[in-house]
Amino acid sequence: MRIISGKLRGLRLNPPPNLPVRPTKDMAKEALFNILNNIIDFEQIKVLDLFSGTGSLSVEFASRGVPDIVSVDKSPGCVYYLKDVARQYKLTSIHPQKADVLKFLKEETASYDLIFADPPYDMPEIPQIPRLVFERSLLNPGGLLIVEHPTMKRMNNDPNFTEQREYGYSSFSFFR
Repeated sequence: MRIISGKLRGLRLNPPPNLPVRPTKDMAKEALFNILNNIIDFEQIKVLDLFSGTGSLSVEFASRGVPDIVSVDKSPGCVYYLKDVARQYKLTSIHPQKADVLKFLKEETASYDLIFADPPYDMPEIPQIPRLVFERSLLNPGGLLIVEHPTMKRMNNDPNFTEQREYGYSSFSFFR
């Protein structure tokens, strides 16, 4: 896993092998950030990274100048690893939290400009994520929710769905 752009461009993250993660592939991550580069001013947004795992996307956002990133994962090892990376590279904008994501969404009161969710592909509650985000008003006006999921799973029946981008076995669905 490498950081694509920004002040940490080229940095390779080497998390311990025992973490329960399926990192976003570099090709898909690069495509996602190419899309975001054209529609977002990274230095002006607040990001929520759900199922953050190793924190690769949180570090990518921080590298690009995002001033406030909340990273949520239920794995203590993942949270510890991301805290360590944030400390090591002085990424004070990253705020890792250990929590079950669905419970977090039901209790969160803050709102965000961009929410990215990368749930386990076998998680049956994936369609609940957009519903909870919009029911709880967790997106600021004009905000964007992106859910990574298996390409074979369709999320276009949600009323806030705008598009799906496919990258092999993985897809990103966008909601506004």
